Parts: sequence; C-alpha cells; structure tokens
Amino acid sequence: MAGRRGAWFFAGFAVVALLIAGLLSYVADSDPDGLDSVTQQGCTETGGELRGSCPAQHAEDHVLANSPLADYAVGGDDAFTGIAGVLGVLATLVVAGGLFWVLRRRGTRAGRDDP
Repeated sequence: MAGRRGAWFFAGFAVVALLIAGLLSYVADSDPDGLDSVTQQGCTETGGELRGSCPAQHAEDHVLANSPLADYAVGGDDAFTGIAGVLGVLATLVVAGGLFWVLRRRGTRAGRDDP
C-alpha cells in the first residue's frame, strides 16, 4: 500500500513539474539576472561589446554554449523554450530517480545482511 502511495506521489510530482516547466518557462523574464547585472556594472554595451571596466568583460562562453539546449531553448530558437524546460525536468527526474533507486537498493541490501 505504501509503495502505491509513493508511486502516485512521484507521478503527481512529475506531472506538476512538467507542466510548470512547459508552460511557465514562456513567461520567464529574458532580462539579465542579478549576477549578470552586478557583473555588468561599470560597463556599457555598444554593438554587442562591453565598454568600460567591469568583471563581465572577462567572461567567456561556457563549453556547452553551442549545445542543443543552450540558453534555455532548443537549437537557439526561443519558440521552443517550453520544450527545453520539459527536457531539463525529464533529465533531472531520470537522474534523481536513478540515484534514489540505487541508494535505496544498496541500503536495504546492507540492512538484510546484518544480523
């Protein structure tokens, strides 16, 4: 009985997380976040280039900047922001679920071996 309740909870959690990722990601603010704003203080942007003196001038692209899901979009197309959010949630659920399953299995096996 407890196993079914846990499965229903996990399924409900997954559905809510996927809905939030798929729907609310379209209304997310595209302005720079707090960290970006702070690192750009002291600079002005002209022609896509930062002028002045700020820490953001020394920033480099991440090694995955050209990956298919970079910048919260699929293939760089902002129309697919929701799909990128759903894929991110699915990947997180798979990794977390796998870790929980492995750790749970290891814990119960060790508990059975002990007298």
